[in-house]
Amino acid sequence: MTMQGAVALNHALEGPEEAPVLVLSNSLGTTLGMWDDQAPALRERFRLLRYDGRGHGGSPAPPGPYTIGDLGSDVLSLLDGLGIEHASFCGLSIGGMVGMWLASEAPERFERLVLCCTAARLLAPEAWQTRAQTVRAEGYAGCCEAIRDMDLRGRLGSISAPTLVIAGAEDPATPPEHGELIRDSIPDASLELIPNAAHLANVEQPEAVTEAILDHLAPVSEPRRER
Repeated sequence: MTMQGAVALNHALEGPEEAPVLVLSNSLGTTLGMWDDQAPALRERFRLLRYDGRGHGGSPAPPGPYTIGDLGSDVLSLLDGLGIEHASFCGLSIGGMVGMWLASEAPERFERLVLCCTAARLLAPEAWQTRAQTVRAEGYAGCCEAIRDMDLRGRLGSISAPTLVIAGAEDPATPPEHGELIRDSIPDASLELIPNAAHLANVEQPEAVTEAILDHLAPVSEPRRER
């Protein structure tokens, strides 16, 4: 896999300095603001790190195409720059794809994993190529090409972080069967199906998704809260 150099990501770091770190990663075409509904509850328990992926929001947009490895390497560089050795990770859509790459590439750095409305492989790569050509002038296009070329299925069995998969019951982009494949491929993973939710389940059903994230991450956050 050929990867570009990491870029400096626009980010926000909030919450108690002594708390465990939780990284939130966005979907295609969104910014770190997509987690606004979850942020207040999460930053009570975590040192919350949100960021704009390359080509999105305030982050640079180097010439594409990109790979999922490029996007993951950006996150590792961000963590290194902030002096963060260990974190939990929650990503939605392409953010979840980045999470799978990270947890398999650097398993020693990630404590728990939440994968929302995502897939290890999407069919019809030509559709992503068409979308990339339509928006060629933007960094969004490079991320479309990362999705086009992505196949993380061979990495799933090597993920050791306890993993929660979240799927929107009515998601047309990554239907629940994608989440089922991820759950069945990652050792001891679990799946939570969110009713009345499509692809941006955290926006459509914020309370249900926030509760699911907090429940899964409780073993990381609760011991430190009791100190």
